[in-house]
Amino acid sequence: MRGAAIEPRGLTKEQAAAYAGCDTSSAFDSWVRRGIMPKPIPGTHRWDRKAIDAALDRASGLAASSVDELTPYQRWRADREGRAQGH
Repeated sequence: MRGAAIEPRGLTKEQAAAYAGCDTSSAFDSWVRRGIMPKPIPGTHRWDRKAIDAALDRASGLAASSVDELTPYQRWRADREGRAQGH
């Protein structure tokens, strides 16, 4: 594997900001504060590339809202709300 570049999954703030499309790390900080982007991996100063992908999918409406992705409580609540509305 000589010469093969490894794309890191754990990104520095600057890398995470660039990956997410922010022009500056302060813009990325704003997205993190507003909940658009995830916080760093607990105990580190690194952001998970897959968590950034998932956050961008949710923000842009690409994340599936499948019932399978709901927690048991969320499924129960959705079912209960559907019954209350006559569905």
